[in-house]
Amino acid sequence: MADEYAALTGDYTIDTAHSRVGFVARHAMVTKVRGSFNEFEGAIHLDGENPANSSGRVIIQAKSIDTRNGQRDEHLRSNDFLAMDEHPEITFVSTAIAQTGDENFTVTGDLTIRGVTKPLEIPFEYTGSATDPFGNQRVGLEGSVVINRKDFGVSWNAALEGGGVLVSEKVTLEIEVSAIKNT
Repeated sequence: MADEYAALTGDYTIDTAHSRVGFVARHAMVTKVRGSFNEFEGAIHLDGENPANSSGRVIIQAKSIDTRNGQRDEHLRSNDFLAMDEHPEITFVSTAIAQTGDENFTVTGDLTIRGVTKPLEIPFEYTGSATDPFGNQRVGLEGSVVINRKDFGVSWNAALEGGGVLVSEKVTLEIEVSAIKNT
């Protein structure tokens, strides 16, 4: 793997048409609601010989939240949740990267939601590299992490008659990346 990783060294742009930034939250204590952000951009610097010198950043447009339900999406954009008028962007900027296995890495960084920044560790798996039909070198990465939305000031909720709450505090963030090497 070391030789393969060394060949990947360089700067990459996240291909948003073939990547996903999503989330999962429990609704009414009985089911999961999945959604994604349809507008984001990001860049990655890979150092295949020394992964600790790698870095990444992602900027997500809060208004692009999509749960396939327009009324719910408008509520999530409001001050009850993302407060997108005051905080139009959600950002993640890496501060450290460590290789934890042959194809596994931990990316430590700062996640900012609603103007609140918290450190976060996201385990990622390297899913491969390929040259696409257009001659672009691509790399794939997948990761997920559970956050508590209250840590970022997203605290709205409603009590359920039989106990519990409408929206879980814990939210799983899901990241699937296809990045193209810059030429």
